[in-house]
Amino acid sequence: MRIATWNVNSLKARLPRVEEWLAQRAPDVLLMQETKLADEAAPEMPFRMAGYELAHHGEGRWNGVAIASRVGIADVVTNFGDGPVRRSPGPEPSTAATAEAVGAGASEAPGDEARMISAVCGGVRVVSIYAPNGRALDTPFYRAKLAWFDRLARWLRETCHPAESLAIGGDFNVAPEDEDVYDPREFVGSTHVSEAERSAVGALRDWGLVDAYRLHHPESGKFSWWDYRAGNFHKGLGMRIDHLYVTRSVAERCTAAEIDRDARKGQFPSDHAPVYIDLAD
Repeated sequence: MRIATWNVNSLKARLPRVEEWLAQRAPDVLLMQETKLADEAAPEMPFRMAGYELAHHGEGRWNGVAIASRVGIADVVTNFGDGPVRRSPGPEPSTAATAEAVGAGASEAPGDEARMISAVCGGVRVVSIYAPNGRALDTPFYRAKLAWFDRLARWLRETCHPAESLAIGGDFNVAPEDEDVYDPREFVGSTHVSEAERSAVGALRDWGLVDAYRLHHPESGKFSWWDYRAGNFHKGLGMRIDHLYVTRSVAERCTAAEIDRDARKGQFPSDHAPVYIDLAD
């Protein structure tokens, strides 16, 4: 069983790339983030034609998470079971700079945003998450990011158990260790690497989750995100902020883990690369 996660940075814009990747890598489950679609606009038919069911949780212009599965989808949970999220109508910004200028849809109340969907697929409870960015330290957005991680940890404690088969994948917007950024000196005083953010991810490990990628790749210099600007991808200036965290029963089945850098190449790519793990039966 292959489980993958990918921040596609607009499913509408990147759908041909996603379809191509599904055909090439054949994941059984693909967790997607930043779909930037409302539920009624989710492309269910293209996924169905590729052999996948699609569960989507979106608000429109911003955020959005989804699960595509060819091994079934059952018991879907969205937004931690806390109810509906906001609606953000309107066209997607035409450029990344425009999106950044208006804050990329960030809210001081990320509980109102479409950032979590979960389902049981092939006997594994999978969770697709898109953690808030946080913007900058000592801002309401940073505090909201930490509160969002607290909500994730509480959902785990209240509804899941470390003994079950569980995989949480997505854009965590956190580099857990210094080895997960190209140069720690460049990130001093920045989000994504702060002690509080790393502690929030550490709390997930304390609950009973394992960084599946690190089971097979303890080395540094492996990244999943590169800024579009200044040719950072080709310069190797990236961060590992996309993760698959799994319970120990899943970790024991994990035979391989990879970051597919090839998916970051070519025309009109997402700024993130897919991360996937393979599980033995």
